[in-house]
Amino acid sequence: MRGHYFIRRRSSLALAAVSALFAALPALAQDFPARPVRIIVGQAAGGGMDTLARLIGTKLADALKQPVVVENKVGAGGIIGTDFVAKSPADGYTLLMGPIGNMVFTPILTPKLRYDAQKDFTPVALVATFPLVMLVNSKLPIRTVPELVAYVKANPAKSNYGGSGPAFQFASEQFKIKTQTTGEFIQYKSMSETITALISGDLLTAFVDPGPAALGLADGRLRAVAVTSPTPFAELPAVPTMGSVGLPELQMQFWAGLFAPAGTPAPVVKRLETEINRITALPEMTQRMAGIHVQPASGNSQELAKLLNGDLAKWREVARIANIKPNE
Repeated sequence: MRGHYFIRRRSSLALAAVSALFAALPALAQDFPARPVRIIVGQAAGGGMDTLARLIGTKLADALKQPVVVENKVGAGGIIGTDFVAKSPADGYTLLMGPIGNMVFTPILTPKLRYDAQKDFTPVALVATFPLVMLVNSKLPIRTVPELVAYVKANPAKSNYGGSGPAFQFASEQFKIKTQTTGEFIQYKSMSETITALISGDLLTAFVDPGPAALGLADGRLRAVAVTSPTPFAELPAVPTMGSVGLPELQMQFWAGLFAPAGTPAPVVKRLETEINRITALPEMTQRMAGIHVQPASGNSQELAKLLNGDLAKWREVARIANIKPNE
């Protein structure tokens, strides 16, 4: 009987400890934040993700009544910063500005990645989206996507695609799959190299970010044949969407979202989600984000999780069909 008493006693103590922990969670969430919050950016200072994080961070600091510090942890194409957040305490004080590249394309291409985008993070809120712009040299007799497809099919030896990262390779392969065309993808070190190759005629076509596209279009040496957004892109209103030229499967909105380490208390996530969605809805944010060629977006934790899971499934299938091999 004495042994049974101790077992019951230990069980009661354990239950009491667990109950106390869960009882404390609302209080902890209610006190959040009690100290500065960090937003980790895996890309270099001054770039699009860094600027976006600082725009959000400034407004978030006002809302939380605590400093919000943006820290750049650069290296391995964003892996170092992303992995740092995955292994940080799940308390809401360390967040990640996570672009689609680090959360979707890197996991597909890196088999021994140190983090799992689905298991090691709690999605907080969608922050911004941006389309890609498909460019060709303006000297070519190509003004529309159908004309580009016809040119590629008639001139397979002269047809190639290019870009400065996996996102652009995946977009190019998706284009080839849906239009039943062929062509080599050429990897460049930077977006400026891609633009230079288009202007020189070394490259037939490329998907590029809106910012570099605007620079390449400014002097008339390049032509935009389509944008991948579902509706006309405000910066290039005259450029048709892929859907409007009969290729709705090529609608692509790339994105950036705010993520917390897995296990972050739900009330803390909800507080952050609410503030981020309020911030991105501010009229001034539309203007400021336009300066870095992105559009403010809103989406709660569940919606960002659905977007992440859907894109991982979609682009894994593209990799399979196009035989895109993981990095060694």
